[in-house]
Amino acid sequence: MQKFIRITALAAMVAGLAACGDTLGEQAILGAGAGAGTAVALDGDVATGALVGAAANVAYCRKYPSRC
Repeated sequence: MQKFIRITALAAMVAGLAACGDTLGEQAILGAGAGAGTAVALDGDVATGALVGAAANVAYCRKYPSRC
């Protein structure tokens, strides 16, 4: 069961990051939501998950703007 939860959380994070957002704020909010949700599913620190998710989504969207 634990493996299923981890795979589901990872899929949710990837899907969340795929929805980049149009502005810097939207990108940060969507990434933070994906990161926080993943942290909850994996029993991690929600604040750290949100911070990492926000940073990762913003960085991805800045590096690959055509994919967002």
